[in-house]
Amino acid sequence: MPGSPIPPDRAARSADEIALDATLTELERRTPEARIELGLDRVHAVLAVLKPDLAGRRIVTVAGTNGKGSTVSFIEAGLRAAGRRTIAYTSPHLNDFRERFRIDGQLAGAAEVRHALDAVERARGATPLTYFEHVTLAAFVLAAEAAVDDLVLEVGLGGRLDAVNAVDADLAVITSIGLDHQEWLGRTRARIAREKSGVARRGRPVIVAEPDPPDGMLEHLRALGAEVLAWGEAFDARWAPSGLSVRLGVGPAARRLRGIQPGLEGHHQRYNAAAAALALQRLGVEETAIRAGLAEARVPGRFERIGDDPATWVDVAHNPSAARALRDTLAARPGRKIAVFAALADKDVAGIGRTLAPVIDCWFVAELEGARAVAAEILVQRLRHAGVSGRLDAVESVPAALDRARAECCGDDEVIVFGSFLTAAAARRALRTG
Repeated sequence: MPGSPIPPDRAARSADEIALDATLTELERRTPEARIELGLDRVHAVLAVLKPDLAGRRIVTVAGTNGKGSTVSFIEAGLRAAGRRTIAYTSPHLNDFRERFRIDGQLAGAAEVRHALDAVERARGATPLTYFEHVTLAAFVLAAEAAVDDLVLEVGLGGRLDAVNAVDADLAVITSIGLDHQEWLGRTRARIAREKSGVARRGRPVIVAEPDPPDGMLEHLRALGAEVLAWGEAFDARWAPSGLSVRLGVGPAARRLRGIQPGLEGHHQRYNAAAAALALQRLGVEETAIRAGLAEARVPGRFERIGDDPATWVDVAHNPSAARALRDTLAARPGRKIAVFAALADKDVAGIGRTLAPVIDCWFVAELEGARAVAAEILVQRLRHAGVSGRLDAVESVPAALDRARAECCGDDEVIVFGSFLTAAAARRALRTG
């Protein structure tokens, strides 16, 4: 199975895990994860010292507002089905830091991750790396030492100035363009698109899975010299009774893969699965392996079922465009939808609420932990001001809200947990999924 389940909660932790925890605690103390400082100069400087041997390894970089983790998982699974040795680098994690590094579909070992982080620490000298830069450089070290064939890398924020972009992609994917992280990327979709387009390279393919690209985005990519493969032109996909039908290519040379059953739930996954299928085709993967990869992909927190009686789902949707995808998935399902919702201070709570209000019958609103947390009562006020009507209960924590929501259900009612990676992680821990 290309995806690796999150390790169950263990009473006893190994010495390597304890040592990794100490390393991460020190890294967080030196440079808090919430600190953002875009730019590639620091990363290039440390790369020049580290010199990880990535020669001959293919690099796939995935940028976008939403759908990055799913697309990485689809591509990773297809490459593995073709017999390739892979590393997939994603962020953030849900319940285990090592989720960020999957080597051949398995979480990297605690000792290996700590070794890579320590190698970066030695190499950086006086260079002040951010948390994400440090961890990204560790991913390059792991890739070199594991002697993988392919790196599948998820951009953390934006694209042009993100640490992942310090290495040149042989193939890039841009999944979607939405309004998120506007203080860093710009206030319009067009500005955000230019930042995300920075992962493209001259003479190399860039797949654009956004069905409605902002004006000028495709022209900008072509001006960069990239080979642009856009949704609706080079590929597309539609749902049929037999499953997902994906078109790859144009004219007489086009191929259509029919009856695909993606391993990730949600109607919106057609964009991610189709982009991954085209990426795999361009990487020389045969149709049999493409089909197997799309079917076998798994990634926690993407409309993931974590409980039964009542059915309980988590989704990391934390912006209006992700909320639209979640709304479309929920609208096709029977029964009432009971929400467990919590979000961080910088998120568009009103936009998320307005988007999902038509499909949510009852909201249990919780407070997260940390400096960016917002009191549940304030979240409720923001939702009400956005026009969300009906029952809105403020609850002290995600686990308590989850208990209340599950108790509210009867018949074919379902619980959906969303609003943040932290919200999903808390729910998974509460139900012992992670």
